[in-house]
Amino acid sequence: MLLQEFNALPVADAQAVVGACADVPWWAATVVAARPYRSVGDLRAHAAEQALAWAHVDVDGALADHPRIGERHRGDGPTAAMSTHEQSGVDASDADVAARLAAGNARYERRFGRVYLVRAAGRSSAEILALLEQRLTHDDLTEAEVTAQQLREIALLRLTSLVTDAPAPRAPRDAPPHDAPPRATSADAARTVPAAPAAVPAGDPVA
Repeated sequence: MLLQEFNALPVADAQAVVGACADVPWWAATVVAARPYRSVGDLRAHAAEQALAWAHVDVDGALADHPRIGERHRGDGPTAAMSTHEQSGVDASDADVAARLAAGNARYERRFGRVYLVRAAGRSSAEILALLEQRLTHDDLTEAEVTAQQLREIALLRLTSLVTDAPAPRAPRDAPPHDAPPRATSADAARTVPAAPAAVPAGDPVA
């Protein structure tokens, strides 16, 4: 939706939009309360600033709305659609990839007691698996911070995909460029071409 539409939504509807990006109710309420926004950049900046205050309990609650990497979301709403799109780089039809992801997810959950969360958008299966192996080496505090950061990245990407600025108005197709000189017309040409000199009668002296 356009930013103007988001600014005009009833509070509950606007909170539902922001809440689909990350299930942290107080964060969604704070972002909505700061309306109206002048640009999506302002909206994103404020949402990012407020997300820095997420506590571990906020992150753990929001993780419940994220499926395992390589698995489909259990719901069928906007969050499920965004999750499917974000994981489009994961080839779940590849048996080897699916097996490695399943094994990695299980190791991670045994190690940290929560689902492995990573910003999957724009990443391949190989990248996601490599990050999983790296993060299994983290201590508890480091991994908690990394998980919160990944959740913030996902939330902000979702927010700016759901709320967009109005496109810039297009100039008429036949309008000249803003700083281009006006096109000359045939009438202009007739006024600027000097008249031919009159013929000199035979026998008259030429100056």
